[in-house]
Amino acid sequence: MNYKFKLKPLPYAYDALEPFIDAKTMEIHHGKHLQAYVDNLNAALEKYPELQNWPLEKLLGNLEQLPEDIRAAVRNNGGGVYNHDLFFAYMAPGGKPLNDGALKAAIESEWGSVDEFLAQMKAAGLSVFGSGWAWLVSDANGKLSIFKTPNQDTPIPANLHPVLNLDVWEHAYYLLRQNRRAEYIDNWFNVINWEKAEECYAASM
Repeated sequence: MNYKFKLKPLPYAYDALEPFIDAKTMEIHHGKHLQAYVDNLNAALEKYPELQNWPLEKLLGNLEQLPEDIRAAVRNNGGGVYNHDLFFAYMAPGGKPLNDGALKAAIESEWGSVDEFLAQMKAAGLSVFGSGWAWLVSDANGKLSIFKTPNQDTPIPANLHPVLNLDVWEHAYYLLRQNRRAEYIDNWFNVINWEKAEECYAASM
């Protein structure tokens, strides 16, 4: 994925995650917030044709090489595109549990159980001050860890591979949950797309 970036359609309807995440939030989150990140990223790259064939991961992994006048815009808006494309893909209706396999074994090795991992993921999401993200990431050896980023920063500069991410910006939950971030996270657990997480974990090694 490179310039000109486009808004990826959701793989499900806006109301498909109800009652856990409401349709209006999904419509605004995807159609307004993410669209704005896409538009702003394209605007930043418009006058730099030498960067327009760079994939998004390369842009975000080499921010120090970008012209100073667009560095912050690419970091914030490119990160917004990258993070949200993953976030929406990491959700699915149905709430299927994590199957036995490499990811479940790795989670149990690191945290003892999937439930304990989810408790730690929730704690990470609650501890993000202001806006940001909680991540399940893997290193090149398949070792898992929980990672936090502020604003729209990504794990790419740390050479970590996303396996799952949780958006804790208020725009992800405020319409339905107001300031109740913990309640939002508890509901998000019901729509995790574990199949996508398994796929990303397998690709990380």
